[in-house]
Amino acid sequence: MQKIQIQNFMRTYIAVAIAALGIMIAAALLGNAIKNRNKSENTISVTGLGSKTFTSDLIAWSGSFSKNSFELKTAYDALAVDRKIIYDYLKSKGVKENEMVFSAVDIQKQFRNFTDASGNYQQGEFAGYNLTQSVSIKSKEVSKIENISRNITEIINRGIEFTSSSPQYFYTKLANVKLQMIANATKDAKERAEKIAENAGSSLGNLKKATMGVIQITAPNSNEDYSYGGTYNTASKEKEATITIKLEYEVD
Repeated sequence: MQKIQIQNFMRTYIAVAIAALGIMIAAALLGNAIKNRNKSENTISVTGLGSKTFTSDLIAWSGSFSKNSFELKTAYDALAVDRKIIYDYLKSKGVKENEMVFSAVDIQKQFRNFTDASGNYQQGEFAGYNLTQSVSIKSKEVSKIENISRNITEIINRGIEFTSSSPQYFYTKLANVKLQMIANATKDAKERAEKIAENAGSSLGNLKKATMGVIQITAPNSNEDYSYGGTYNTASKEKEATITIKLEYEVD
């Protein structure tokens, strides 16, 4: 009987001890949660902006020309003559040979198509070959290639069916610009955080987190939309790049 009483006492003691330990652990966890919650509330999150305007130092421009004939060889030979005229013209304007790339010739068969009495579209008799080729130029002499693209009627006046595309503008030192913008955006964000803390009668503590946005490149003073993955305007020679930096500080 006494043995049974001792066993019951031990079970009760162990149960009480486990319950007490559980209460202590729960209290510790709750206290830590409250502490972390209060700590997370004592933070400042600010976003800084870095921007820079610059002029493109690389231009890309292209155009295409074509010839038509019932005989494939005749069309090809005529296209070769036009290609030589275009090549010589570009060379005379100062375009370097390694800046010009002529594409492979695209060959398309042409047919006289018509709609029959039932309204169905029908392919008619063979109407000859259409051969098209393009020339593309990439150069750091931006102004020179701009002038060529604007005065392309000089080639058209030589009897060449030439279609010109709009130039595209790029900047080859974008990595250096990006580093400078990140530094400016970080400085801007920190100054904002210091001002907020000062107005609240506090001071900045440690930096907890820094998040960088994507670079956006647009034409200056434009209303272009920013995109989630970043914008890169190639239509404007003059460009403006912006980037944001989000900083989160502890507040003392």
